[in-house]
Amino acid sequence: MIFGTYGGRYVPETLIPALDELTAGWQAACKDDSFRTEVHHLLTSYAGRPTPLTLAERFAPGKRIYLKREDLLHTGAHKLNNALGQAVLARRLGKRRIVAETGAGQHGVATATVCARFGLECVVYMGAEDMRRQQPNVERMGLLGAEVRPVEFGTKTLKEATSEAIRDWITNVETTHYLIGSCVGPAPYPEIVRELQRVIGDEAREQILAAEGRLPEAVVACVGGGSNAIGIFYGFLDDEDVRIVGVEAAGAASLGTGRAGVLHGARSSVLADEDGQIADAHSISAGLDYPGVGPEHAYLRDIGRVEYVGATDAEALAAFRDLARTEGIIPALEPSHALARARELEEELILVGLSGRGDKDLAEALRHLT
Repeated sequence: MIFGTYGGRYVPETLIPALDELTAGWQAACKDDSFRTEVHHLLTSYAGRPTPLTLAERFAPGKRIYLKREDLLHTGAHKLNNALGQAVLARRLGKRRIVAETGAGQHGVATATVCARFGLECVVYMGAEDMRRQQPNVERMGLLGAEVRPVEFGTKTLKEATSEAIRDWITNVETTHYLIGSCVGPAPYPEIVRELQRVIGDEAREQILAAEGRLPEAVVACVGGGSNAIGIFYGFLDDEDVRIVGVEAAGAASLGTGRAGVLHGARSSVLADEDGQIADAHSISAGLDYPGVGPEHAYLRDIGRVEYVGATDAEALAAFRDLARTEGIIPALEPSHALARARELEEELILVGLSGRGDKDLAEALRHLT
């Protein structure tokens, strides 16, 4: 699928048949009531949907900030919405083995969880630096039966983990489904992930109308690859009066400071040097530490529908601490970037995507806060 000038398939020829098979399988599944029914049943009975909307009464005095609580989903983040749907799809396609990449570890945990649920072999690639930062999630994946393979080259983070997962998929394409964790990669992945994550925005729209009798003035979410953001944004894109803001890590601002380029099979906005080589990203948050972004986000930026801004490590850490102390909710460092910017907006009624919980980040955050 093409989003303006972004998206597409920039992959080795050996992957084209697999992508064609995936596209056909996805299109057939979307028309199949049994697929939609199975995914819905899993989301409600296993994952714990719908997730609630919480008014953060003390976090930002003078504002009404509602949190869409994906941190309360089974496994602790929005990643399970996508992993469940793709696992059901992989089984329909006859795949017995799942390969995935992970940065913060939440997608790895979600993938390991669904593989345990369905009896599928699971291999997760994770950068060695991210394994250090996110040790609790590494241990969870192992307990769930996944093989976690460390990636020791480059920055040892999400970019390299994704590259290794793609290499594995190319080698084992007949038996293996690549369960990508964000709305990135070659078509049809960005569309598949968006459709599986849009439940966040669909629910949030109904919930805030029930709570306030009107739509929010602004919707804010963090953006790394961008799956939780596109999921919550999608419920409000057609509402011209709703301001939509994506918040990147300042050191990984693919949309704010990047240029058009190709990364991991798709054309999007990427961090690159003058020669077009992919540059290194930095963020205290492993889930935002990625030099690219989903192609649909690049398109939404270009047409002016969504604003993309940055937040620094220090700003995210302050919001992380403040939400814990004012609301009794410990957020992940990823949505802490969104919280940091949300409380500075001029709008009064604001919806924030709280994409995950902060258990995985405690050691890293406290190392910087103390």
